[in-house]
Amino acid sequence: MDTQGITLWFTGLSGSGKSTLAQYLTPILLERGCAVEVLDGDEVRENLSKGLGFSKEDRDTNIRRIGYVANLLSRNGVCAITAAISPYRAVRDEIREMTKATFVEVYVEAPLEVVEQRDTKGLYKKARAGIIKNFTGVSDPYEEPETPEVVVNTGDESIEESAERILAYLTERGLLQGS
Repeated sequence: MDTQGITLWFTGLSGSGKSTLAQYLTPILLERGCAVEVLDGDEVRENLSKGLGFSKEDRDTNIRRIGYVANLLSRNGVCAITAAISPYRAVRDEIREMTKATFVEVYVEAPLEVVEQRDTKGLYKKARAGIIKNFTGVSDPYEEPETPEVVVNTGDESIEESAERILAYLTERGLLQGS
């Protein structure tokens, strides 16, 4: 990949597999010569966005911060993978416009029933019980991407199949060297 950076922007519901997919892809991309950094939504919220709540304004601020860091990394030759819900289309589009390197939106799609079954943290259960307010997919909207570069459906396909779909897209466009 030389010094060409990429922002791989994973978006989808909580539990759709964004972080799992990012972690799975990291060693593959490293093996193919890419410098890789993963900006995981939970980790960023704990560090860079500590103190922000879950209002629309705070979520937008959090996503803008992730986008800013991803842009810094990718314009310097890094494959920046973001794994954050990023529920609002307008902010994702704003990040796409400001990103200097190639921006690849990956919609990590999984039906609500599937992500609720995977709910290892019990967040959907708490949201359904009213304990967690403004929870994406339950009491707050998730705006699906209208024209993502890649769509993976983790409810129907394995992590390997989803990763292969992303790698194929990157390779076909000359953004990644073949294996």
